[in-house]
Amino acid sequence: MDFRDTPEEARFRDEVRSWLDANLPDELRGHGGGAARFDGPEVRAWSRALYDGGWVGISWPEEYGGRGLSPRFQAIYLEEEARAEGPPHIGVIGLGMAGPTIITRGTEAQKARYLQPLLAAEEIWCQGFSEPGAGSDLAGVRTSARLEDDRFVLDGQKVWSSYAHIADFCILLARSDPTSERHAGLTYVIVDMHAPGVDVRPLRQITGESEFNEIFLSGVEVPLDNVIGDVGGGWDVAMTTLLHERGTLGFALVARLEVQVQKLLALAADRGATPTQREAIAREWIHLQALRVTAYRSLSALERTGIPGPEGSILKLQWSEANQRVTKLALELLGADAQLLAPNAPYGGYWTTQQLRSRGNTIEAGTSEILRNILAERVLGLPRSR
Repeated sequence: MDFRDTPEEARFRDEVRSWLDANLPDELRGHGGGAARFDGPEVRAWSRALYDGGWVGISWPEEYGGRGLSPRFQAIYLEEEARAEGPPHIGVIGLGMAGPTIITRGTEAQKARYLQPLLAAEEIWCQGFSEPGAGSDLAGVRTSARLEDDRFVLDGQKVWSSYAHIADFCILLARSDPTSERHAGLTYVIVDMHAPGVDVRPLRQITGESEFNEIFLSGVEVPLDNVIGDVGGGWDVAMTTLLHERGTLGFALVARLEVQVQKLLALAADRGATPTQREAIAREWIHLQALRVTAYRSLSALERTGIPGPEGSILKLQWSEANQRVTKLALELLGADAQLLAPNAPYGGYWTTQQLRSRGNTIEAGTSEILRNILAERVLGLPRSR
């Protein structure tokens, strides 16, 4: 495979770089891979500027507000966005998960109602999959969906929901058949986050920030028009969501890791790395190149089939563990200074915050254990572990 850009791709990359250079506000630069929640008015304005500039939904069909371009162009944009270190579009859950699911499995009425406001950052989405008693075991969902006339009534709790504190809608999986177990009897619904009975409580993390949330549902009414797919067929719809989440995330993660490794190299030059530390940094650089090739392989499969494959789990798994190693190396280079916090810490406390935040990388978007099971069963064809 030729990894170089075609002339058309090179022109597109130059266009992206030029636009970001000219339009990304200085106060938002340098925050692309940070842990902070960019949910203020300045990021809403930035997200709208991305939409107006034509950089949102690049690979979405034109009839749904996209540009209808190949996933390669979406990958190029994600690379350049990460390198510019600007915040991503605030609707990351909608763009990477809810939107593709509605396009693939939603009704025409749902597409007409939800897709354009999602692209324009007028409405924000979150995800309601994980639960306190289930975690990454999605088949263990216990939130109930009781059918009453022309609506479902939801009761239960969700956890680790990014953006729930500012979300307008939630893609949520609930058990509509109380006698069912595991994958059967689940229904996939769109929940209005402003509906009576929805209670969102932010979770404070080790970094001091609150990126994730708990969602408590008490008698929340959901009209049948908000069901995506068939009643009782929620598992298949959820798999569509997860494939798109990991399938489109890969290039952004690889590009962000590239930025981290470059920062690590600069830190090593500044602080003076030992031979052992230089060898460890070299291993991370080699690992980065292997991840890049894996991302291209995954992209090639996506272009052939039009559907993200389970290979996307490789990128998320390997990136999450690599980011933890890279930030740990940075703290070793900082030595005793790594114990300091901003504003007194060197480099503004960047590396300490990044290392603390990286502990969540192997949990969010599927734990490393769950991803290894997916790869073993769906990529390597090994027998199920249970």
